[in-house]
Amino acid sequence: MSIWSRISEALSALARGESLSTVFDSLRTPPERSVAFTIAVIALGAKMAKADGQVTRDEVTAFREVFQIAQRDEAQAARVFNLARQDVAGFDVYARRIADMFGPQSDTLCDIMDGLFHIAMADGGYHPAEDEFLAEVARIFGMDEAKFRNRRARFVPDAIADPYSILGLHPGATLEEARAAWKAAVRESHPDRLMARGLPEEALGMAERRMIDLNRAWEEISAKRTRAGEPAE
Repeated sequence: MSIWSRISEALSALARGESLSTVFDSLRTPPERSVAFTIAVIALGAKMAKADGQVTRDEVTAFREVFQIAQRDEAQAARVFNLARQDVAGFDVYARRIADMFGPQSDTLCDIMDGLFHIAMADGGYHPAEDEFLAEVARIFGMDEAKFRNRRARFVPDAIADPYSILGLHPGATLEEARAAWKAAVRESHPDRLMARGLPEEALGMAERRMIDLNRAWEEISAKRTRAGEPAE
């Protein structure tokens, strides 16, 4: 059964007039986490699109890129998007339910933030309202400011991309520490790890950019330290 068929079943279980945000209460078990992840990104993405006052064709395309939505499944994805847009519940209600479901410090919450940043940058710009929205979602998710800045640096061209922060390091870290952090981050971004923590197969393409950013950060640190005379491992 495809992820979209499972989403259809989850939405059908909602009582008439019930908020889409309540669907997360029934998706707490590991087998359904991929459904919860998909609904979470689409629903919060819909709320974010509302934050800057418009939904562009580029944002719709970004949803397709994150989830590799086949043409036959577009109607179901649009249904989730529209339910969230029309829901009177604020985005903070969605964010809190999602944070509660996955638990504090969950790597899946970081995956959700990556998806939201990808959608925010789909039209080539980064609206102040989007920044406020994402910063508040990150706060509700329990993401510290350094991790939030890290993601903003990775996705927003005008932000300062610090290779150390991308790997979760302080600037004084040794080359050995940087190598260890890079290898650990690459392991955590492996498709098997992502699926184990709830990402559906349809969303694994999102990890490709993360791997590019991690490898670029390591290469930059390695080259800089080697030029400075620090021996390579």
